[in-house]
Amino acid sequence: MADRACAAAPPRHTGAPPWVELAAGQHYPAGTLYVVATPIGNRADITLRALHVLALADAVACEDTRRTAQLLAGYGLQRPLLALHEHNEASAASAVVERLRAGQRIAYVSDAGTPGISDPGARLCAAVQAAGLRCAPVPGASSVTALLSVAGLTDGAVTLVGFLPAQGRARAEAWQRWAAVPTALLLLEAPHRIDRLAGELAALGSRRVTVGRELTKQFEEIVTLPCAQLPGWLATDPQRRKGEFTLLLHPFDMDQRHDHEVVTPEVQRVLSLLLEELPPARAARLAAKLTGVPREALYAAAAAAE
Repeated sequence: MADRACAAAPPRHTGAPPWVELAAGQHYPAGTLYVVATPIGNRADITLRALHVLALADAVACEDTRRTAQLLAGYGLQRPLLALHEHNEASAASAVVERLRAGQRIAYVSDAGTPGISDPGARLCAAVQAAGLRCAPVPGASSVTALLSVAGLTDGAVTLVGFLPAQGRARAEAWQRWAAVPTALLLLEAPHRIDRLAGELAALGSRRVTVGRELTKQFEEIVTLPCAQLPGWLATDPQRRKGEFTLLLHPFDMDQRHDHEVVTPEVQRVLSLLLEELPPARAARLAAKLTGVPREALYAAAAAAE
């Protein structure tokens, strides 16, 4: 096994097309976990190196063995599969570590996109690194980078929020915290919760959001609009509530940042008292008259507090 762990890369494919040579020419050490990005929709969005690594791997660890078997079959590949998901993560990670110690090359794929980016894979990588073994990225498709590339974000930091808690107090607290962040935020949402997220975003008024729906798929839609218009945009076509969503909440502009900053703790206390008796819209309207703070900023604070 020790000889295998130190083995050089497999021989080049003499006579193969140039693109095959490009992928095969790199060294692929044994005893390594290869974290492989797979398409998020269009199956043509697979890299040449990803195909080479998947074919080279001794086994492919994955969230859903049936789904991954179908994916590999679409590329004419068939590899041993290891189930690694949230219900068996600890034990499966240990099994992967033992295989790596034996000198195997293991590829890991999530159901779609880049593992570890709001997808499983981070804990597996942590376990492999803790064992003193190597993780090698094989980059490719990601809804995060896909949306960022066309959102027209020209400056400022971007925070990857991912999925908010599904419901209840945890979601309300998370949204209250994130809605107050003035820089850009990258959010992911499932179709059955998009109406709720749209309502939460609408409270931010004129702050812009870029929405990507069904990215890379046949019915892909990408639109940038004020947050207040997002519920209406969804409502104009029932199909718009289908598919997975990636959203980039743009930074506050200077006027919006000023509005946000004037919701001081004292103003927030007034608003909280009104919210005990009134719905958010009426509470924001009355708080604006009492404090002089713009109604839109108060409504955003009221919605975040719900």
